[in-house]
Amino acid sequence: MQETTAAPQPQSGGDVELIKSLSIPLYQAKGWLKLVGIFSIINGILIIFSLWGILICWLPIWMGVLLTKSAGLIERAQLSGDRSDFTQAMDKLKTYFTIQGVFLLIVIVVTVVGIIILSTGASLFNQFG
Repeated sequence: MQETTAAPQPQSGGDVELIKSLSIPLYQAKGWLKLVGIFSIINGILIIFSLWGILICWLPIWMGVLLTKSAGLIERAQLSGDRSDFTQAMDKLKTYFTIQGVFLLIVIVVTVVGIIILSTGASLFNQFG
C-alpha cells in the first residue's frame, strides 16, 4: 500500500511576513542561544570526568544541541519566513525548557532530601557523640 502525502502548501505573503515578525526577538537573541548551547555541550563533556557525570553527561550535551539547532532554525525562519523552520525552532525550545524544568525539580527534591538526611544524621551524631 502506498502512502500518499499532500504537497506542502505555499505560504502566502502575509504568512511569510508574520513569521518574520514573530521571529524577530529570538533572531536577535540567536547569538546568546548559540553561546549557552555551546557552553552546555562543553559542560556536558567536562561532567564526564566526575563520578556521577558519566550517568548524566548526555543531558547538558542534548540541551546544548537543542539550543544551537533552535538558533539555526530561528535564523532561517527569520530570513525566509518559513513556518516549518519557525515551528521546529519553537519545538526545540519547548523541549529544552521542559528538560530544564524537570531537571531543576529533580535537583530541588534531591537537595531537600539531602538536607533532611544530613540534619537528621547530624542530630543523631550529636546525640550519641
